[in-house]
Amino acid sequence: MKKCLATSLILVVSASVLFTGCSKNNSNTDTASATKNGKNASSTAEINTTGYPIVKDKVTLNFVSPKNPMAPSFGDMTFFKNLENQSNVHIEWNNIPSDGYQEKKNILIATNDLPDAFYNAQFTDFDLIKLGGEGTIIPLEKLIDQYMPNLKALFEKRPDLKAIVTAPDGHIYSLPYAEEMNLINMPNQMFINKAWLDKLNLKMPTTLDEYHDVLKAFKDNNVNGKGTVIPLSFWFQGWCGNEGDLLGMFGAPDVTQDDHRIVKDGKVLYSVALPEYKEAIAYFHKWYEEGLIDPEFATVDAQKLQAKGKTADETLGSFIWWEGPEIVGESRMKDYALLPPLKNKEGNIVIGKTNYSEYTRDSFVITKANKSPEITARWVDQLYDPKTGIQAHWGPIGEVYKEENGKLVNLPVPDGTTAGEYRNKVAPGGPLAVTKDQFGTLVDMEPRAKQRLDELQKYYFPYQVKENYPFVFLPADELEKVNQIETQLKEYTKQMKAKWLMDGGIENDWDSYLKKLDQIGLKDYLTIYQNAYDNFKKNNK
Repeated sequence: MKKCLATSLILVVSASVLFTGCSKNNSNTDTASATKNGKNASSTAEINTTGYPIVKDKVTLNFVSPKNPMAPSFGDMTFFKNLENQSNVHIEWNNIPSDGYQEKKNILIATNDLPDAFYNAQFTDFDLIKLGGEGTIIPLEKLIDQYMPNLKALFEKRPDLKAIVTAPDGHIYSLPYAEEMNLINMPNQMFINKAWLDKLNLKMPTTLDEYHDVLKAFKDNNVNGKGTVIPLSFWFQGWCGNEGDLLGMFGAPDVTQDDHRIVKDGKVLYSVALPEYKEAIAYFHKWYEEGLIDPEFATVDAQKLQAKGKTADETLGSFIWWEGPEIVGESRMKDYALLPPLKNKEGNIVIGKTNYSEYTRDSFVITKANKSPEITARWVDQLYDPKTGIQAHWGPIGEVYKEENGKLVNLPVPDGTTAGEYRNKVAPGGPLAVTKDQFGTLVDMEPRAKQRLDELQKYYFPYQVKENYPFVFLPADELEKVNQIETQLKEYTKQMKAKWLMDGGIENDWDSYLKKLDQIGLKDYLTIYQNAYDNFKKNNK
């Protein structure tokens, strides 16, 4: 639902508070040729290199960005209206639904129908190297040096962030995102219907076998009285809320479901090619046969899982996610409790650690079609102002925050929505950096994030594996080879996992499956990543 402001006065006040400390009139300007895209564009613009507005006469730029289904058009967001008021730069947004973004992005590139920039770009490392090398996206290091004072200062303070976005050829083709909150390494938590446990006089399970028995009791006793009980559901192969820790209880914890690279004793392994994975799949196939796993699991994504959690009558006995209210809603969450990590058959607790990073290097790219790269660089540099970046990440002052003594303090979440849902409606994300030193000084951590961090530290982190695969940037030739292999590996292993969980047969198919992985190129794939891992460790002692 689109957030509406009561009066235009609130909008003006929000704009003034959002950019406190920014000079409104700065004489430090230079004149650059900047052909402006969109209607009413003129051939030149006077660029203010440090202050605001960025240009005297309004300029229009065209951006493409994915958009969460809950979010309004970015042009309707208070945050971007405030940026326009400050900068005098209007963005014409082409928002693409996130589900179809990658396909449409690739079509735009293939047909040379390019915007001025891609925001929340989601370019792979292969995309960055290939498109940067051929000139489809432009190098940014000179623009950063001349037109991006906020990001330049950040790179001087944090050279590690600069290293993250620097390609092996020495160029910077994309801008970074950073959120240093220590939450991304654990994307899964398990929740269980405590009201149903109490109704059946059952104890909170502590082992995998006890968990099985509880789920079976939910189903066999038709505990909701409607015959619609789903004992366990999750986002199959999702980036969060996935089945990785359940499978990992057998000895190969893999919660990064899009690459399956794990590290054990310094050796890079492919989790879905290990004997422990075979044992886990055979075990959970029996759960599926018993009706304990969502019969639709293979097609469940985030939106479908949320829909299952918010049915008129409670249907979920247990689910995997990283924040319970996002799935079942705030009011229904009173019936659910966090399920602490379970012991496996050896009596051990094994929790995976993702390869996801608190940093990405694909947040913003400028294309060769852009006739005003200097203006674009100045515009996006606004988001590397700490308070502006915080508001891009969580939402603007006046909607999500109030400012007290220089610190952004959380306002109550509106009734009828969760913090996660509301954030999707008011905060676009994008190129920004929220560093650990800013929490408690510039911004209060979200209450839900505080709770999650406390739960992780108490229940999960003590049992988490110590090794994971680092955030490395492979050379161009290796990226090309990996890209070809990985696409096939992902498709084949996901297909076989779903088949075996539903139909069984992994024991009979295992040898031919491993042979197929070798044919696709798994050995070469692992060799490339092992060498990169060894070099990373050598250079980061």
